[in-house]
Amino acid sequence: MGIYDYKVKNVSGEEVSLSSYAGKVVLIINSATRCGFTPQYAELEKIYEKYADQGLEILDFPCNQFANQAPESNEEIASFCNVQFGIRFPIFSKIDVNGENAEPLFTYLKSQQKFKGFDKKHPLSSVLIGMLGKINKANEDDIKWNFTKFLVDRQGNVVSRFEPTDDMELVEEKIKELL
Repeated sequence: MGIYDYKVKNVSGEEVSLSSYAGKVVLIINSATRCGFTPQYAELEKIYEKYADQGLEILDFPCNQFANQAPESNEEIASFCNVQFGIRFPIFSKIDVNGENAEPLFTYLKSQQKFKGFDKKHPLSSVLIGMLGKINKANEDDIKWNFTKFLVDRQGNVVSRFEPTDDMELVEEKIKELL
């Protein structure tokens, strides 16, 4: 099974096959509207504007599993992203990324790219590490926080995982390599 075998629901609740992204470089993120990393939306939109015509897609999956930082409805999240950041890439229905109700796509993504730790130079790393010490770490490869990103090449292979503390310039460099 590969990335193109999955179906997900868009922000309106309609089923979308990921096979419609075959041949594209895809960055898949789990996001939240009230997170310290939410400003990454601005950087993600800049990257999208820069590379969409070269075959980049960014797929945004809001998630409320981390400190209830995405409490809004799908429609409210989409509106927030549009008004605050001018987001033009697709926003999908809110999902769980960990646990028994995890979206199967994210279970697959985690199986392909394991957690490798946070960038210790990022100012929020120590906060996350402190919080994770209090959170059940039953599955070390679970997504640890909002704005974890998975990069998929044009053949559908999950080639990189970026934690929210990873520098967005690194994310952009890896995208450019695949385009």
